[in-house]
Amino acid sequence: MEEIKDWKNGAVGRPFIASFSGGKDSVLALYKGMQTGKAVGLIVMLEEEGKRSRSHGMPPELIQAQADSIGLPVFTAAASWEGYEAVFMELLTQAKNQGAEVLVTGDLDVPAHGCWHEKVTQNAGLGLGMPLWEMDHREAVEEFIDLGFTTIVVTVNLSLGMREEDLGRTLTHDYINELEARGIDPCGEGGEFHTTVIDGPIFKQPIPVRKCTIRKEGVYAFLPLELTKAVEFNS
Repeated sequence: MEEIKDWKNGAVGRPFIASFSGGKDSVLALYKGMQTGKAVGLIVMLEEEGKRSRSHGMPPELIQAQADSIGLPVFTAAASWEGYEAVFMELLTQAKNQGAEVLVTGDLDVPAHGCWHEKVTQNAGLGLGMPLWEMDHREAVEEFIDLGFTTIVVTVNLSLGMREEDLGRTLTHDYINELEARGIDPCGEGGEFHTTVIDGPIFKQPIPVRKCTIRKEGVYAFLPLELTKAVEFNS
């Protein structure tokens, strides 16, 4: 009989490590995991030079500010695409040694067979929790907004209906209505956009950022964010 996967509830009540991009989906998944289980920390993969995160191009100091505000340690390492899986496995092992039993990710749509996260967690001896798995995309964004999270659009794909003026906008109900009217997935699951979360119910304090000069690379436009001051978070 085929195994029935319970990825959606895989982290319920268990210590977990969260795969973290700093964007809305990973933050919502972390929030959901924290409602029932204990978060051991955040896994963040960096590009080879270690100056930006692999997924959302965020500087390490901004990721650290998010983690400090949430109150969690960061398990991080730089890796090329060729060495990505081996380095990710090393971080999973470190997290397991710190008590993690599950990896939580913010994936909404993954294949039932051949899921990469399933493979690496099995190899590491961890469970897999995907609290957002198979959620309706609009419902996921609406829940995120209704919970009180604040997130800024920082990357757009100009070939997929996004515009340079979308950079810096905050996700609101009106804005996701606008995105859908333009034929854009409100979660950006087609790679249309990425976000950075700067406040919400799991943050002790908002992350103080300033918007820097927009830069373009091919069909992509980016809005770099920088911390406006050194941040200290009270425990």
